[in-house]
Amino acid sequence: MKNTKGFTLIELLVVIAIVAVLSVVVILTLNPAELLKQARDSNRMADLTGLKTAIALYLVDSTGTVSIGASADTCYVSISASPGTRCTNGSDYWFGAGYTTIVATTSRAVNSAGWLPVNFSAITSGSPFGQLPIDPINNSTYYYAYAATSTYHSFKLVANMESSRYQNGGGGDVESTDGGTQAAAFEVGSMLSL
Repeated sequence: MKNTKGFTLIELLVVIAIVAVLSVVVILTLNPAELLKQARDSNRMADLTGLKTAIALYLVDSTGTVSIGASADTCYVSISASPGTRCTNGSDYWFGAGYTTIVATTSRAVNSAGWLPVNFSAITSGSPFGQLPIDPINNSTYYYAYAATSTYHSFKLVANMESSRYQNGGGGDVESTDGGTQAAAFEVGSMLSL
């Protein structure tokens, strides 16, 4: 009789079943869709913080106004279609009552011709970015919005968080804890009460 070494079919099937069960448990635990949402939210927070810093640098370095071309009581957005009620008076507005939404361009130019009407190229040391950041999804639900006061010395940038972790009530809630007036939006700027 010949003695052969190896695994039996039953042993192989048991190992494959165990690996399959472990794979399902890992996938359910990690929830890749939620991890992608969290990654996009991290990008949103970094983008708005970077824009806030760049606008502050612009204010210190240039004429002291956020933008010559910006209009007071106007909300500028990074999308090509009107976002609905988030920038205007309504139950879900991000800025004060009466703000008008401007969807003049989806350009990412940094010379005030982009969606954000601030001329970053006028900064003495040059623009802090090559092009304006936009929301990772950039649609009518997830986009960036900007408004300034009539003197243009105060401003606010807003974005909607996507993941359950960073949304209002989540474990890493940044919407209701950012000091702004909107409990369901992430806000940064020099005047969060806009």
